[in-house]
Amino acid sequence: MADYLLLDGDKAIFTPSFGAATVVVQPGTLTASGPATVNGKKVCVAGDEKTVSVAGCSYMTPSHPIPGTGTLEIASLAGDQTAGKTRSGSTLVMLVGSSFTAKFTVQSPAQQPAPPGPPVPDPTPQYSGTGSFTTTNTKFKGV
Repeated sequence: MADYLLLDGDKAIFTPSFGAATVVVQPGTLTASGPATVNGKKVCVAGDEKTVSVAGCSYMTPSHPIPGTGTLEIASLAGDQTAGKTRSGSTLVMLVGSSFTAKFTVQSPAQQPAPPGPPVPDPTPQYSGTGSFTTTNTKFKGV
């Protein structure tokens, strides 16, 4: 089924729920590498999702309420987020599609208060979540 092409500068919108962790999300920005352009912007191709990285996002869990920080990234695209036929150069283009799988990598662990001792850090190094794309392209679709 046809869906809108993703372009340079389009946004990856992350869902705040990452399993047990709640992340204060910020949008990520796609950097396109395809040779084709739409309205002067490059078209995103498969692999460009790896350019999305949002560092410095706060998070906490029910058991670790003192916030920590980490980085949001796209782990993998859904099957409908890569075109089956439409290409830019020799690479399949990226489409808005449904929801991608996201990962949140902990840089500074959230803490659990443990008076009278020091706080206990969250032992989980990474959490999984989801997200979706928004695009400024309302005209061009790929299949």
